[in-house]
Amino acid sequence: MSDTLTAGTVTITGHGGDEIEAYLARPLDAAPRGGVVVIHHMPGYDLSTKEMVRRFAAEGFAALCPNLYSREAPGASPDDAAATVRANGGVPDERLVGDVEGAAAYLNALDGANGKIGVIGHCSGGRQTFLVACSTKVDAAVDCYGAFVVNEPPAGMPSSMKPLLGLAPQLSAPLLGLFGADDQYPGPEETAKLAAELDRLGKVHEFHTYEGAGHAFFAVDRPSYRPEAAVDGWAKIFAFYGRHLTA
Repeated sequence: MSDTLTAGTVTITGHGGDEIEAYLARPLDAAPRGGVVVIHHMPGYDLSTKEMVRRFAAEGFAALCPNLYSREAPGASPDDAAATVRANGGVPDERLVGDVEGAAAYLNALDGANGKIGVIGHCSGGRQTFLVACSTKVDAAVDCYGAFVVNEPPAGMPSSMKPLLGLAPQLSAPLLGLFGADDQYPGPEETAKLAAELDRLGKVHEFHTYEGAGHAFFAVDRPSYRPEAAVDGWAKIFAFYGRHLTA
């Protein structure tokens, strides 16, 4: 771990050449390091997500979270930006992939970058992590309770959220999945179906389901937080990235 890091807002080039806001954190030492693109959850580009970015930097990675809502709601609060984007049907999948590719390019241009990129997301970001790993080349992907990879979403969800199971043959990287046994979106039957398909395709994956945990068990500021599951989940994330993102 490094206790000396820098963090703050930067501008990156996203999908279609758009200049978008992003939050960067990285250690200040000169050691070679992998990069992690953090995809924020549906509630938006918020303080808890930025804290997560800083945690990856403290563990020795350069980490970057693009603000996926910066086009529709520049300068808005996370809640207002999320409401605006949801009302507009959500973030288009193609644009999401382009923004993550832009974030990865930014990380790989930093001093000390070793050329390896991981991606991680929670909730909607978990689904988008799977999308990215099936749409572009990354070195490791972490899906934290990503819903609607297999099943159709219920009424009222953004229209851009469509199942992604058909993309599984294109999975480009090892996939770590962390899920709650009490979650409905995704439920255990959904994650089991995804695991079976990845097994069939010979795709490298590692899934863990935590008893007594539901959706958002990593969220320290919510009643859904489950310390034992979250602590073990973080340990698995860092071990996974340690295997796949080191030079």
